[in-house]
Amino acid sequence: MFAAIFDWDGVIIDSSRQHELSWQQIAKELQRELPPNFFLRSFGMKNEKIIPELLGWAADAENISKIARRKEAMYRDLIKKNGIDALPGVHDLLEQLRAASIPCAIGSSSARENIACIIDVLGVAKYFDVIICGEDVHRGKPDPEVFQLAAARLGVTPDKCVVFEDAHVGLEAAQRAAMKVVGVATTHPADSLEGADLVVNRLTEITLEKLKTLFK
Repeated sequence: MFAAIFDWDGVIIDSSRQHELSWQQIAKELQRELPPNFFLRSFGMKNEKIIPELLGWAADAENISKIARRKEAMYRDLIKKNGIDALPGVHDLLEQLRAASIPCAIGSSSARENIACIIDVLGVAKYFDVIICGEDVHRGKPDPEVFQLAAARLGVTPDKCVVFEDAHVGLEAAQRAAMKVVGVATTHPADSLEGADLVVNRLTEITLEKLKTLFK
């Protein structure tokens, strides 16, 4: 059989609005400006790369970490205040995989506290055998480390894994990990998800049988 590895934001949930608002809040607090198209360019990247490279707000590790922690705390406050729903098809697909004893992991650049917060809100902890987050890896996507680590923790070889991704850097990471990849067009247009083995607009289009065909 195979294993399924899910990116988090843009695949299981869409908290792009909350992330965007929290970046705006931290920019206002620091009296900084966000560059044009910043949010789309940053999607899927770790804060430790975003803050010094895309924003240029800090260069030393201590200040980068301080800004990142503050921004993510603002994000969690928004989630706790307003709640959040899983994207269409998420629960049904996870139920199918669980019923078929397909091991599942989260492989995300998101902070562990963020994932834990939303898992609690959604009540989906039972579906995931492994959670790999930003703190677990040294190199963020498009480096394949996050997916390689997820596969290792699941005890499955990369060629027996399918990754669900919405971000371009995530697609590249999955390809570099030599895994099958399903591109989910929640963040970027379907025709821009080049190299994916399968592209869907939402997870309602996915069935267990479709996933099995990727490994034939």
